[in-house]
Parts: sequence; structure tokens; C-alpha cells
Amino acid sequence: MTVFTKMPLVGIMCLSFSLIACLEQGDRQANNNKQQTDVSVYPETRKGEVVDRYFDTPVADPYRWLEDDMSSETEVWVAAQNEVTFGYLNKIPYREDVKKRLETLWDYEKVGAPFKEGNYTYFYKNSGLQNQYIVYRFADNGEAEVFLDPNTFSEEGTTSLSTLSFSHDGSLVAYSISEAGSDWRKVIIIDAETKKRLEDPIVDVKFSGIAWNGQDGFFYSSYDKPEGSELSAKTDQHKLYYHKLGTAQQQDQIIFGETPDQKRRYVGGDVTEDGRYLVISGAVSTSGNDLYLKDLSEPDSPLVTIVGDTSSETYVLDNIGSKLYVVTDRDAPNQRVVTVDAANPAPENWKDFIAETEHVLLASAGGGYFFAEYMVDALSKIYQYDDQGKRLREIKLPGLGSASAIAGNKDDTKLYYSFTNYSTPPTIFELDLKENVSTVFKVSGAAFASEDYISSQHFYTSKDGVQIPMMITHKKGLVLNGKNPTILYGYGGFNISLTPSFSITNAFWLEQGGVYAVPNLRGGGEYGKHWHDAGTQRNKQNVFDDFIAAAEYLIEDGYTSSDYLAINGRSNGGLLVGAVMTQRPDLMRVALPGVGVMDMLRYHTFTAGAGWAYDYGTSDQSLEMFEYLKGYSPVHNVNQGTEYPATLVTTGDHDDRVVPAHSFKFAAQLQEKNAGQSPALIRIETNAGHGSGTPVSKIIQQYADKFSFTLFNMGFQELPVIRTE
Repeated sequence: MTVFTKMPLVGIMCLSFSLIACLEQGDRQANNNKQQTDVSVYPETRKGEVVDRYFDTPVADPYRWLEDDMSSETEVWVAAQNEVTFGYLNKIPYREDVKKRLETLWDYEKVGAPFKEGNYTYFYKNSGLQNQYIVYRFADNGEAEVFLDPNTFSEEGTTSLSTLSFSHDGSLVAYSISEAGSDWRKVIIIDAETKKRLEDPIVDVKFSGIAWNGQDGFFYSSYDKPEGSELSAKTDQHKLYYHKLGTAQQQDQIIFGETPDQKRRYVGGDVTEDGRYLVISGAVSTSGNDLYLKDLSEPDSPLVTIVGDTSSETYVLDNIGSKLYVVTDRDAPNQRVVTVDAANPAPENWKDFIAETEHVLLASAGGGYFFAEYMVDALSKIYQYDDQGKRLREIKLPGLGSASAIAGNKDDTKLYYSFTNYSTPPTIFELDLKENVSTVFKVSGAAFASEDYISSQHFYTSKDGVQIPMMITHKKGLVLNGKNPTILYGYGGFNISLTPSFSITNAFWLEQGGVYAVPNLRGGGEYGKHWHDAGTQRNKQNVFDDFIAAAEYLIEDGYTSSDYLAINGRSNGGLLVGAVMTQRPDLMRVALPGVGVMDMLRYHTFTAGAGWAYDYGTSDQSLEMFEYLKGYSPVHNVNQGTEYPATLVTTGDHDDRVVPAHSFKFAAQLQEKNAGQSPALIRIETNAGHGSGTPVSKIIQQYADKFSFTLFNMGFQELPVIRTE
């Protein structure tokens, strides 16, 4: 083990064949088998003299220069950090074994649910270790053929397929691609039958869907493309464009977002299935939107307001003629479905179609029916309704877990959905609407013995007395002796719900005898708008307290102890890990903050960051908000002389959503101030973004590094038997 400190650390050699036995042997032999470990130094990180003033309070920002991700100095720093990090990882004796086992687990055929477009049925498939999923199709009683193979888009496999949108008759296709994980997209238009490109790609598209208007063209959204560094991007004016086929992109018409009264940070357009209405959504943050409607059957029809403010989340689910089916949390924190006539769609004319209940509603439509999926303590329960709002039946699920939305076109007679939980690979079900029967369509080929594991829900008490649910997954027969290696994963923000889902990478952790725990923290959407708001702005500490209480529950009940606990999270979850490890560095042995929002005083000045203000607030909002943010901002709360857990920060060098400067500055602070013996490393994926579209080969290597780093810093010099068949 390489230790980044002036003091040597005793290494323990474990030779047994199970994690528990290895730990016990390590405890017994710790005083007998001391071994001097290597000592290394971190790359030098220059400190500048930048000082900002917030409400007359000076705040130093010595690593401001790392915000310039295009400078040669930052490039040199990234290379030097990676050299140290990978030098450390290369010394972990079983790192390659972990990678090989992950490859073996991952190497099975994965097939998505089919969907009908025009004369073909399409589906996604990965034969095993392909970097990107391939889109296949077949005609009735025909052989499946490759329709789009993203693995051919680039030699490195780093160009991925994002949005795939068919015209209503299925004859035309527009699909977007992402290069090196960027949020900026190119849109390519092809003839669905011949697969030939029809015109030049539409470029510089960001945070956008693709909504066809018949076969004439489509709507898409974007910002003005920045010159130079992504940090210069202006993301306060999103615009909805219309592209008419056969014309140059420069001639595309701005539909919404050009005038000052239409200034929105996020704008999206959608067209109802019958092609009659264009629905436009605008938002100034990631929570709440206004909503507008245009009748496309009348070229000069005005833009009609459905909701004129951004205090609620509202969208059009479906329509039958002029009757709109609208999903909203307006006056219904757990959401409801209402109906209204398109001629007078204002909220005062809404009528309940599926009323709000005590559980959060997720609504979908397909085959002429509506489906209400409720989250009951973050677990799925689904009911089917007719177009008059009559509940017809419950769609029975095979256990406790998560079901995907049941959705499709109006004329579909069969719909598909999947079911999964933390220990059950996803199974695809076919719902026959004529026979009212649901049957298994496709069973996962994952080589994972689900019957050997248990996933159970527990409730624990947070600091302020609120009950928080948590799913805990592990092998059956687990001994609660406090020595089980445990990963505690969390998010807690942006109204995002963490519902049970299987991960083939986590399967490795579980089969090695590890525990995997996921609490449903405040800030998420598991219990509706109130639950979300309870973890935002000056309530954000609730999220950290919920996560800390989850760790304490796992320790108190004997699942693990601080020596064998790792905390993990990405993006907003990376912020969670950064905040908790700086507030309670004694609580865990390993911290894994991924692509995290770490500088809470400046996050809103980078790329899309200003759109996150609903959840976070901003440092220029008020003195109180500034002080609150500074009180937990990970970059500003690394203290000199404190012993921090072993930390592996991860990011992409060209992440244009959560810019890498967050992780760069946090790692630099840790390396400067950590008084402990544990490593503080940063793993920077080059030619990579926030994570979407990452090639499978890179995903496997990333997890091999994280798992190896985690177990190594929990004291494991050898793993249990790694099966390679």
C-alpha cells in the first residue's frame, strides 16, 4: 500500500479465502506481520492569491487557476495527478483480477424492450462487452438487422447515441450523438428505410429532445455555443428552434426564447402523438416550469398559456382531440392527473382525472390506457385506468422493487415494462391489452444467483427525528459482527428518487461478501414535493444528516464499522460525499466523491450551474445564504491538520455539466491539508464528460479502480477467490 504522508503505515497481509476471515486474520496478525509501505508525494499544486469578497467577508480561492480546463498548466497538472493515482492503483495486487471478474459478470447479452415505429419493431441490444448498445429492427416475421451501431461512430467508442426520434409514420429518423461525453450534441437525419443521411447534421444542440412535426421537420433546443472554454457558456437563455427539412440550420426559426419575456434557462418542445399540438415547457431552474400550447393544425394560432408561472411541475401526458391529460404537482405535492380543454387550459378549469393520494404518482400512457405508478416507500405499485378515469386493475409485480413506466403509442396492443431490485437483474414483461395478461418476455442473462442474496427495507431515525427508509442488500446468512465491507450510496437532491435497481458492477461487490446500502434521503422525490423541499437551500444540511444517520444505523446494527465503511455518490451525490467526509471524517474508512459539486460559492458561475439554484441557493443571494453555503461547501471545509478517510475523487477532464474544477480544487485542498496517512487521490478520465455514454470498457476499468481502492484501504491485501469462468 502506498501512503501519502511522512509517517509509514503498517500493512497487513491477508491470506484467507473470505472477506470476513481475512479481516479476522488481519486483526489477529496486525502486531505480528508489520510491513513497511512505500511513501510517495503528491504533485505540486501552485497556490495563487485570489481572494473574493462576499458581503464584506474575504474568501481565499488559491486554486482558482485550475478552473481553466484549457490551459497548458492545468493539462500538466492533470497528467501529473493521473501519474500518481495510477501509479498507486497499479500497486494493488488484485486490481487486474477485479477487472477480469467485472468483465466476466458484464459479458452477457442485454436486450431492451421492443417498440414499434412505422413498419418495424426496434430494440436495443448489447452482446456483452460492446462499448455502446446497438439498435436493431425487424419487420413482421422478419430477421433482425442492425439499424444503428454507435460502436462505429468513433474508433475509441467514445461517441454515443443519445436521443432517437421517429416521425409519426416511422419513415424518418433524427438521432443525436454525444462526443466524448459532452452535453453538446449533433443531430443526424436519415431515411428510416434506407438508413441514408438526408442532409447535413444539426450542430451545437444542448439539453434537448427532438419532436417531429409530421414529416416536414422537427423542434429542438439549444443555447448560443461559447467560444473557447466551456466556462464561458451563457446558459440563461435556452431557445426552442424549428428545423424544416431541406433548409440550412442558419435558417431555423426560433419558436420560443428569443424575447426578454421568454428568457428561460431550460426550454423544451414536444408534439402530441396525433401531431395537433406543440407543447412548450420553460423553466428558470431544475424545479418548476411554465407551460404553453400551440395548435399546429392552424398555422397562425396563438401561443396559449396553460401554466403561467414556475411554481409547479406540469406537463401534458396525452390528448384525445382537444381534451388534454395533464400531470401536475400544482396544489398536489404528490402529483395528480387532470383533464382540461385545450381552448381554455388554465388551472381554474382543471378537473381531477387521477386524484392525488398519500403516495407519489408517476403517470404514463399507452394503448389507449393510462397507468399510475405509485412509489410506496420508494417501491413500485401500478394501476391501469381507462380514458374516463376508471381504475381497471392492478398490474401485479413479482416482488418489492422498481418497475419502469408502462408506455407506448395509442394503437399498440402490447406494452412492455421491466422489473428489478438491488439483487434481481431486470426482467422484461409483456402486457397484452386485449387479453389483460402480463407475461415474462425476456429474462436477464446475468450470471448472478439472486436467490443467494437478500434485499430488505429498513427505517432509521435521522438527527431531527424524521424516519428515513433504506434498502440494504447482502448475501444471505450475513454475520452482523461489524466487519462487513459496506458501500453506502446516496444522492439526495433535485427531486430524484432512488428506487431499487440491479447493477452488474454492484453484483461484484455483493458476491465478495460486501453490503450495499441505499437510503432515500430528503432532497429526493420519494415522498413528493415536501420531501424534495426539505433538502433544498437552507434545509440542505438535512440531506447530510440523513446520510450520517444511515451510516450510524449500519454501524450500530453490526452491519459494518467505520473501518469497513465506504461512502459513494456522483454529481449532487459527489457533493453529499464531500460534505459528509469533511463534517464527519471519523465515520468512514473510504470516500468516493464522483463528478461532485464541490465549490458551493462559485458553482452557479460555471456552465449550467445557475440552473441548480432552486436546490442550493447562491452565494450572492443573501448574507445568510452565503454563510450557509460556506458552512458546508467541501472545498471550503477541508481543515489543516485533520485526518481524512482514504479518498478517490473521480471526474472527467471535459465534463461540461459539473466542471472538473470542482474536483480539481477539492483534491488540491485535501492533498495540502490532510494530516492522516490515508491517500487523497484524484482519478481524471481524459476525453470524457459527466458520465453519459461512457464506453463499457471505461466503465469496467473505473469500477475496478474504485472497488480495488476501497478494499485495499480497508486492509485487504488479497481478495476472496475470484471466479473467472
